[in-house]
Amino acid sequence: MTKRDIIILPDPLLRTVSKPIRTVDAATRKLMDDMLETMYEAPGIGLAAVQIGVPQRLVVIDTSKEDEEKKPLFLVNPEITWSSEEESDYEEGCLSIPEFFDMVTRPREVKVRYLDRQGEAKEMHCSGVLATCVQHEIDHLNGVLFIDYITKLKRDRVVKKFTKAQKLAKSGA
Repeated sequence: MTKRDIIILPDPLLRTVSKPIRTVDAATRKLMDDMLETMYEAPGIGLAAVQIGVPQRLVVIDTSKEDEEKKPLFLVNPEITWSSEEESDYEEGCLSIPEFFDMVTRPREVKVRYLDRQGEAKEMHCSGVLATCVQHEIDHLNGVLFIDYITKLKRDRVVKKFTKAQKLAKSGA
C-alpha cells in the first residue's frame, strides 16, 4: 500500500466526471489499497479515486469509529438506485477542502448498486452517516463537491480562500 497525495480545491480535476472501471483486477485492488491507506492516514471516512488524481468511478469508505475494528467498503462504479424522501442534516467536511465544515441536507437513506473488491455485483441499503458518506463520495465521481449544497456566498468565500492559498504556495510566500 502506498499513501497518495490528496488533491485540494481549486484543482479542476475535482470537477471532472470520473470514468467507469471496466474490470476489477489487480491494478484496481492496488488502487483500492492505496486509497484506503491515504484515507486512514488523512484521517477521513471516505475517499473517491478522483481525490488522488485518478478520475475513475471508485470509492473507499470506512465509517467505523477509532476504537472499533476497521470495516472498509470498496464501491466500484457505484450508483444510487433509490433515495428516501425523508432528509437529514449532517455537518460534512472533505479531505479535498481541509478544515472546512458545513451543514448539508441530503436524503436520509439510499440504496446503492456497485461492484465489490472482487468485482461482484452488490446492492446495499444505507442510512445515517453511511448514507451521507456514500452520497458525498458518489458526488465526487460526478464532479460535485459538498460546498455545492451550501449558499453561494459561503461557497465563493471557501473557493476564494483555497485559490489564494494555492497562489501563495506556488509563489513560495
